[in-house]
Amino acid sequence: MISEYINAAMKNAHYEIIEDEEPYYGEIPELKGVWATGKTLEECRDNLTENLEGWILVRNSQGMDIPAINGYKVTTPKQMKVA
Repeated sequence: MISEYINAAMKNAHYEIIEDEEPYYGEIPELKGVWATGKTLEECRDNLTENLEGWILVRNSQGMDIPAINGYKVTTPKQMKVA
């Protein structure tokens, strides 16, 4: 489920060349805050994937929604409270 979500999100990634030491910039527009840079396009893509994974983990741990991407969702069972 998570790998399909990541693959779908990465298909929506947009890349551009910027004036910087790491001139490749990538982002996933539907997911606010998911972006990365790299010295090569491949490095940028790898960094973007890593940032997306971390973004999913943080949002999940904070109980925040993770928006659907092209019909793919990341859902986790609600944790049971122990009395």
